[in-house]
Amino acid sequence: MSPPSEWQYVAAAYLVVFVTVLAWVAIIGAKLQRLQRQLGELVQEAARRRERRLDGLVEEATVRRG
Repeated sequence: MSPPSEWQYVAAAYLVVFVTVLAWVAIIGAKLQRLQRQLGELVQEAARRRERRLDGLVEEATVRRG
């Protein structure tokens, strides 16, 4: 069996780079999904807090009038 030629080394190097970039894209994609989920949870929590604050202000205004 003869030693690998230059093009085989080049092909192997490209393969290593491709696999590395593919893994990096997968990691970034997973982080993006997690960040989107967390952002959705924060938006929901902010909406709940705003609703509670508005309910409290309405009750306070009603008590002051009454």
